[in-house]
Amino acid sequence: MYVIHNVSETSPDPLELKKFFVSHLNRLYCAKNQLSDKLPVIEKNSHSHDLRHAVSGTVDSVLMQIGRIEEIYTRLDASYTPESCIGLSGFLDEAFQSIGPPLDRPVLRDLSILFYMQNIESIEMASFEVMMRVADKLKEWDVAQLLRECYDEARQARAMYDALAGHYL
Repeated sequence: MYVIHNVSETSPDPLELKKFFVSHLNRLYCAKNQLSDKLPVIEKNSHSHDLRHAVSGTVDSVLMQIGRIEEIYTRLDASYTPESCIGLSGFLDEAFQSIGPPLDRPVLRDLSILFYMQNIESIEMASFEVMMRVADKLKEWDVAQLLRECYDEARQARAMYDALAGHYL
């Protein structure tokens, strides 16, 4: 059982919270741009037509999410400032390494892709969820809605990758 103590006295003020939000938005933007570069490679390395189609759809979603994040910067009168997204970069690099050489068994390569795609979507869901809460706290309802759209896409993609994995197993 989790006990949540009253943290209202330590809650950040709106300026600190906005700074936190923009900093983490920068990380999401960085990660999304890396995904837009690397997912086409994963798509090409997918064996099954269904998986290639799913990854292609994810590329389209990522590009729409990048556009939404850019809209969020505009609405907040902020701009992208490069921040570290080493964690996701390392995760993506690991995903590429695990895909394996083209001579590996295609079914295992596809399962590896599915493993990482589900994990990526889960990380995105968690990130968007926290960011929506912060946007709500900042009373940035339009921003929260844009993040909700990103979250919903990540949730749908994760379910799709889960269903695809079920076909292999």
